[in-house]
Amino acid sequence: MRSATEEFADRGYEAASLRAIARRAGVDSALVHHYFEDKADLFTATLEAPLRPDRAITVILAGPREDVGTSIVRYLLEQLEEQKAQARIVAILRTAVGSGPGSRMLKEFLVREVFQRLAAASASPDADLRANLAAAQLVGVMMTRFVLRLEPIASTPTEELVRRVGPVVQWHLFGTGQPLPALDVAVPTSE
Repeated sequence: MRSATEEFADRGYEAASLRAIARRAGVDSALVHHYFEDKADLFTATLEAPLRPDRAITVILAGPREDVGTSIVRYLLEQLEEQKAQARIVAILRTAVGSGPGSRMLKEFLVREVFQRLAAASASPDADLRANLAAAQLVGVMMTRFVLRLEPIASTPTEELVRRVGPVVQWHLFGTGQPLPALDVAVPTSE
């Protein structure tokens, strides 16, 4: 695992290869392939990631298109209900917002394995922007709920967040879905 971590840190997710990781470890690449299906599998193992967004996206995108937004939000929040998973994702999110090789590796993994798939599903001229806007929404919810623990988002039931955020993610990805009706909220004025 140390060889994989070093290779990803030195070369980034995109440039690292299973063959180079095997060479660094002094083993045959067939041995690495025996234990890890692909580069994404090895990378998430080095992170000790509590979830596999690359695999989940494949399953979610195979389902009904009109459910993609809510399915993504539900998947993330349900996977992170367990305290150990939350603690690990907080560490990963902190790495992601930092600088250095960890941040670069995580960004490259997410772009290649998740965002590009979302963009391809969008199939619109601004697909990359749509995928990034959806990701910004999801990362914002995770940061607010699990890292900053801001109320009321930190204690809002999962299904309520799915109901509210799912249509927004759907809108970002496909320009479809029913946004929630506007709330009649008084805006304070400064006098």
